[in-house]
Amino acid sequence: MLNKQTTEMAEALISSRQSFLPKRLFQPGPSPAQLEVIFTMAASAPDHNLTRPWRIVICPQESRGLLADAFARALLERDPLATEQQVQDAMVKAHRAPMVMLAIVNARGTESDVPLSERIICAGCAIQNIFLMAHAMGFGASPTSGKSMYMNPIRELFKLKEYEDPLCFINIGTPDRSTPAKPRLLPSEFVSTLKF
Repeated sequence: MLNKQTTEMAEALISSRQSFLPKRLFQPGPSPAQLEVIFTMAASAPDHNLTRPWRIVICPQESRGLLADAFARALLERDPLATEQQVQDAMVKAHRAPMVMLAIVNARGTESDVPLSERIICAGCAIQNIFLMAHAMGFGASPTSGKSMYMNPIRELFKLKEYEDPLCFINIGTPDRSTPAKPRLLPSEFVSTLKF
């Protein structure tokens, strides 16, 4: 049974979480021990029928060159006339955050009757748990995507199976500064009651 203090701590943690652009995240990133805790919290996300419809692939520092190359190739596939500066800008994105990983969802391959929407919700809850645990440890984090994420160079690099789709990149590091809190929706703005 949670007590009032625990509830207040959870409220403070959740309400103070904010996203930080990867270019504003610096070393240090999470240690291996901290990552183990972060991923353990991700595994507590709801999972209908234990479908386990998501997975995470870490892109370590020694593999960032491969990610940069994939970003460049994806850009040139979309736009063969991209300038050298545009290619360089695409490649830099691979090196910004200390910790970069790709969240992947099993979109078509499960034998379960659990619909895709529930699988994505499951993955989204896991990702939010990652963000909250990283925040609790003093790190900043954010999801990023973009057109390149859905193209073959990224699919091939992260060895996505034909039934899998990327959801987002997860970026974690130490933020360079705090940012002003963004206005949050009031419950009255998104909650209604079904009336008969």
